[in-house]
Amino acid sequence: MRITQPKRPGVGVQALLPPPDPPRSGWRPRLVLAVLVLCAAALLGRAGHLQMGQGQFLQDQGAARHVRTVASPVPRGVIRDRHGTPLALSTAVETIWIDPHEAIHARDRWPRLAAALGLDPSRLEQRLLERSTHSFFEYLRRHADPETAERVRALAVPGVYFEREFRRYYPEAEATAHVVGFTDIDGAGQEGAELGHDSLLLGVAGKKKVIQDRLGRSVEDVENVRTARPGRDVRLTIDLRIQSLAYRALKAAVRRHDALGGSLVVIDARTGDVYALVNQPSYNPNDPSQRSGPSTRNRAVTDLFEPGSTVKPFAVAAALEAGAVRANTVVGTSPGIMRIGRRVVRDRRDLGDLDVTSVLKLSSNVGVSRITLGTPPEALWEVFSGAGFGNASGSGAVGESDGVLKRSRRFGDFERATLSYGYGLSVTAVQLARAYTLFANEGKRVDMRLVHDEAARVVTHPVISPDTARGMLGMLEAVVEAKDGTGRRARIPGYRVAGKTGTSRKAIAGGYAKRRYVSLFVGLAPVSDPRFVVAVIIDEPRGEQYYGGAVAAPVFRSVMSDALRLHAVPPDSLHAPPRDAASENYAMVQDHRR
Repeated sequence: MRITQPKRPGVGVQALLPPPDPPRSGWRPRLVLAVLVLCAAALLGRAGHLQMGQGQFLQDQGAARHVRTVASPVPRGVIRDRHGTPLALSTAVETIWIDPHEAIHARDRWPRLAAALGLDPSRLEQRLLERSTHSFFEYLRRHADPETAERVRALAVPGVYFEREFRRYYPEAEATAHVVGFTDIDGAGQEGAELGHDSLLLGVAGKKKVIQDRLGRSVEDVENVRTARPGRDVRLTIDLRIQSLAYRALKAAVRRHDALGGSLVVIDARTGDVYALVNQPSYNPNDPSQRSGPSTRNRAVTDLFEPGSTVKPFAVAAALEAGAVRANTVVGTSPGIMRIGRRVVRDRRDLGDLDVTSVLKLSSNVGVSRITLGTPPEALWEVFSGAGFGNASGSGAVGESDGVLKRSRRFGDFERATLSYGYGLSVTAVQLARAYTLFANEGKRVDMRLVHDEAARVVTHPVISPDTARGMLGMLEAVVEAKDGTGRRARIPGYRVAGKTGTSRKAIAGGYAKRRYVSLFVGLAPVSDPRFVVAVIIDEPRGEQYYGGAVAAPVFRSVMSDALRLHAVPPDSLHAPPRDAASENYAMVQDHRR
């Protein structure tokens, strides 16, 4: 039986459907809003915490990553000659460096970088790989030339940077090398004036704080820490014209006579200013590979030698000052041999009886020994010491030797005799040149100067009387101007020249070498009003000629004549010395005899 629900009247299909859901509430948007508010509050709280509690720390960390203190390099001062011509100056160059830690990410570009630098690719790769874990700075090329720098810059290799530096350049190279010296790659003086005046030339590099981007480029200056101060210029007394001529003359003489080396000094007889100072062998200071070894030694101020007969004038001057002899005193030298105890003093030949002028003119060892043995030892020492032997020249040259001169109380008879003709004491070229200024300045020795200063006072030291100095000047003129004088080859047409030759044997262990000599000539001109003193030393000439009159005197003539001409010194002689073949032949014969 089926039961059916009775129909209610008026009720349709809608009445049979379930009722609709109630409308949704707005809780989800509110939840999202609440989360955002909480996040904002957390960020604000964190920002406040960092600002208030760790602000300084974070600023320091940011500065450490982007603020740098960088140096502003300054050029080294210029070294000039007395006329302002540059002898050493600095040029701006670029140094290339790399951060291996950063560059490791561009390893594929390293072969091209090596090619641009002219390096072996495998060695560069090995070097950077070894340093990439612990090094943030490695030099690739110091003082790169502009072409190399542009090639590397064009590659734009990450981690490769450029730094401005200054490189030293020496325009006159070998001719001024020993006077000027050189600097190392960091710009510090190593030799010569570069070392002696390093504190003046160096200057002070500037410093400033800058903000850099991640590529290391400066984008903003923050603070000037230290103001840059360029190095100061130094002006030397050197006259580049005379310096160059002297260098060529000395170099030619050393080659001509196959000598080991030599030195030449030109000084102003009135002021002591050094107009030229050259040595052989020399070197090119622009080439780092030549900046070592014996060629860099400034022989004119460091090397000691026994001056031989060039000191005979001082022995004679001491005797004249002490009243032991007069200019016309006759001295016996026969038979050319003089015995002093068990020792012997010799001349090259028997010169007979000679007056004091002829003793110098013919360079008699026996004659000057007899004169000296009649002179009180203390008087001899006072003149030698007063002339500057045994003391630095006062030039301020780096590494200058003092020389050796024994005290007079140690002089025995033989020691006094040998001292009178240049053995038993040691001098430098600059000391020998300085000593001769006392004959040019009426008995006053002038201290030497290498730095030009027009306001500086000329320092003089009285040694002998003006009368003795004038008398000695006349005797030294006879050495050059007399037909039989040993210094004939130092004559200069139109000028009166005074000077003295010297030929000393080189000392070796246990005595003196038989065929090793130092050839010398020291002189001044013009005699009427001396302007220049020139000293020439040729070390161990190995040709046929080795006497000072044959080897060193012609070099003196060449350099002195150039110096007189360049400074327009008027001639003081109306006649030129003879230059005929007979005279020259006679000179050659006499040279071989002495």
